[in-house]
This record gives sequence, C-alpha cells and structure tokens, in this order.
Amino acid sequence: MPDLFDSPGPRAETAPRPLADRLRPATLAEVIGQDHLLGVEAPLGTMLAAGSLSSLVLWGPPGTGKTTIARLLAHETDLHFVQISAIFTGVPELRKVFEAAKLRRQNGKGTLLFVDEIHRFNKAQQDGFLPHMEDGTIVLVGATTENPSFELNAALLSRAQVLVLNRLDDAALEALLARAEHELGAPLKLTPAAREALIGMADGDGRALLNLVEQVAAWRVAAPLETSQLTARLMKRATQYDKSGEAHYNLISALHKSVRGSDPDAALYWLARMLKGGEDPRYLARRITRMAVEDIGLADPQAHGICLGAWETYERLGSPEGELALAQAVIYLALAPKSNAGYAGFKSAMAAAARSGSAPPPKHILNAPTGLMKEQGYGAGYLYDHDAEDGFSGQDYFPDGMKRGVYYLPVERGFERELKKRLDFFAHLRSKRQSGGGRES
Repeated sequence: MPDLFDSPGPRAETAPRPLADRLRPATLAEVIGQDHLLGVEAPLGTMLAAGSLSSLVLWGPPGTGKTTIARLLAHETDLHFVQISAIFTGVPELRKVFEAAKLRRQNGKGTLLFVDEIHRFNKAQQDGFLPHMEDGTIVLVGATTENPSFELNAALLSRAQVLVLNRLDDAALEALLARAEHELGAPLKLTPAAREALIGMADGDGRALLNLVEQVAAWRVAAPLETSQLTARLMKRATQYDKSGEAHYNLISALHKSVRGSDPDAALYWLARMLKGGEDPRYLARRITRMAVEDIGLADPQAHGICLGAWETYERLGSPEGELALAQAVIYLALAPKSNAGYAGFKSAMAAAARSGSAPPPKHILNAPTGLMKEQGYGAGYLYDHDAEDGFSGQDYFPDGMKRGVYYLPVERGFERELKKRLDFFAHLRSKRQSGGGRES
C-alpha cells in the first residue's frame, strides 16, 4: 500500500544523498564483482534471458550488492519491489505484505519480496512464506550473511535457489573507487600506497569503501596524504568475525588444515586472524591440543606435551604474552611428522566394539578370586608374559569366536617408524608362538 514515503517530496531532488546511494547501480550491468552470477551464462543472466525468475537466497558478506541486485531484478522482470527486514518485521506486518501482494496479483502485477537478514526469522516464520511462494503470490529474494544450510529450514531452501555473492576483491574495489572519483569530479588526494591502504581498510565491503571515500573527499588537504597520515585520520573497518557463527568454524578449519598440511606460515596467519577477531585463546589451546592427538599422534609423542605446556603457559601469562606460547605450539605441530594412525585405529576399534556387542573377554585372561570362578575356568591356561621367552606369550586376548582385529596401522614417519618395527616384531612372534602350540586365534 502506498504511504508518505512512496512519492518524493518537493525537496527530494536537492536533498543531500550519501555517496553510496548516489552510486547505487541503475542496471545489473553496473554491479561490480559478481560476474559469476550476472554473466550471460551465469545463473541470474540465464534466468533473465529466459524471462523466468525463481525465488532466491542471496548469501554473501556485507557490502557486496545483495539489496541492489534484488531491486534491479524486480526492475528487470517488471515486478513490484517490496523490501522488509527480518529484524523489524513481525507476523502482523508479514500478513499485510502478503495481502497486498495478493491484491496486486489480482490486478495483474507480481511482487518481488526482498527480505533482508532473512536468517533472523525463526523456523515457524520462515514456513509462513511457503504457501505464498508456491502459489506465485510472491517471488522471494532473501539476503543473508549467514550460511543458509544452518540458518534456513529445508522446506524454504527446497523452494529457493541459493546464490553466493563474493567478497569484493581489490580489483573490484579499485573499479568502485574510480567510479566514486568520477562522481566526485576529482581524484582523491592520496599517494599510491595510501590509496592501496584505503582499499585494504574496506576489507572487501563496497559500501564501507564508499563511506571511507566520502570522508577522505571532505578533507581539505593541499598535498596527497601518505599512508601514515591516512591511517591516523581513519579507523580501519573491524574484521568480520563471529565467534559463534560460520566464520568461527571456517577459520578454525583453516588453522587445523594448515597444521595438517605442514604449513607453519599459513597456520600462524589463521591463528592470528582468530586472535585478532577476539577468539578465546583457551578455545584455541584446546583445539591445538586436539590437532596434536589427531594429526601428529605417536609420530611425535612430544607434540601432545608441548601443546599442554603451551596451554598452561597461557593460563599463567594471559594475553597477549601467553599467545606466543600457542603460536609456538602451532609452529611445532605444523613441522612435526604427521600420523593419524592412532586416531584411525581408535575409530576402527570403536566400530568393532559396537558390532561385537557384549561379548565377554576369553576366560583365560580373567581373574579367579573365588573357587566358583576357578571351577568355571576363569584364568585357566593363562600364560604370564614375564615368564615367557622375550617377555611375550603370544596369547589371544580377543573374545572367543571373534576374528583378530587389526586397528593400529603405524606410518613410516617419525617415531611411528620405530613403533611399526615393534608391532611387526610382536606380530611375527605371535604367529610363531600360536603355531607352536599356543592358543589359536
């Protein structure tokens, strides 16, 4: 329904407008940095060429053009554009939106409903969109900075195509900066290094860049500013990081895989990114210790202790001094020989335990503290390994009737090379003892 804000007032033409608003693209061809979606053979380009626009979820970082693309899609397909935010919209407001869309449809006009921050609607509210999407009352375009797989319900995702918008790279931000300078009528008074620093401050966010440009353009300076002068006047945009969101899991995954991949430089970078983002160092200490037992294991038995030592050092020193101990542990793990043999072996043993159920140990390795237990055969035939040749009896310790399992397969790296020699030695002795009259497996 039209309201006071649908029609421009008499002074709308002369009212001041932020640079980001003035540079909002008028066509999809003007959108920067999202060619993978808007090209001729790309998803949106194909939809528009076919004249058929489906419901969409636009997933990407802030300042990458989600709202602009939604608005231009409505224009390109001759749909009425309605924008709401999940932060400020409740069920009563949604009912009004749907009713207006129904009336509009009866009059031959479709509606593109753009829902900003769609992930903030709960599951029940998300279900409320479904019947209106299915009967064609609305074409839904949702925007989110969060992973739709976790934040949107399956029913909604099955009716909408998820399109991923890229963080703007330096080339895209440079093109946007040039466009801003053309609008302003003059280049910014910055040295090449300061210009590069300005782009870095935006951190992939086009809207943030334009806001920074507007501030710089307002300064009255005679000579181009150096990087130090620029950074003294401007605050760098805060790094995007949510300690409970997808960025948290993405970065810890990057850290873990860099350690596993024996790349200490990459591992230090991701550790620093998480610390800069405000991650709890104790969480990092726990995850670093997990890397030691999962990916280094017995290839370097010291690794586990070094991680625990770094954790304890952090607890004693706190931040920022104690963070150096975590960094050193990460370097050690990255350069340590790798083996997941213990991890894989334990998983295999757990699976075997689940399959075998409650099968009891063989009676010959059970203690017999009572006469009844002795009569039942508890402990009968047990061979005391210390009395055997080489301190090894070669008896079978698996449940009766269960085929001997092989779970631990050490690698030929680090200390596990020595463990493999020991394992092979005992396997040979076991075969020899059992074939020579010992208990068969």
